Amino acid sequence: MASRRRRNRTAVALASLALAAPLAAGCSAVDTALDCVQTADSIADSVTDLQQAVDNAANDPTQAQESLDSIEKNLDEIGGKTDNADVSKAVDDLGQAVANVRQAIENGDETPDITPVTDAAGELTKVCTP
Repeated sequence: MASRRRRNRTAVALASLALAAPLAAGCSAVDTALDCVQTADSIADSVTDLQQAVDNAANDPTQAQESLDSIEKNLDEIGGKTDNADVSKAVDDLGQAVANVRQAIENGDETPDITPVTDAAGELTKVCTP
């Protein structure tokens, strides 16, 4: 009789674990999605800062570099947390757009075209939205 109870408890415990595992994985996916959204939001703020920095480049040329640094930092953060192919592609595309703007600034372009950066940031926000 005790053996039967022990088997029942074991079966109940295994069933509980089987039910809890997908929920835990689901929470992890939700946490990752929230991290993605929060980071995409930070990137959007940095892109806005970049636009303002480019508009005011004559007053303070270092602002654009600081905005680009901020975007890259956020890209590193989100890139390290995701295994989602769409997010990874959006991160890579935005990283390339940032590199292109940085290169244009280093080559003396005081008003680089940041449209690819804003487009790529928009795509990242889109793929991060649950």
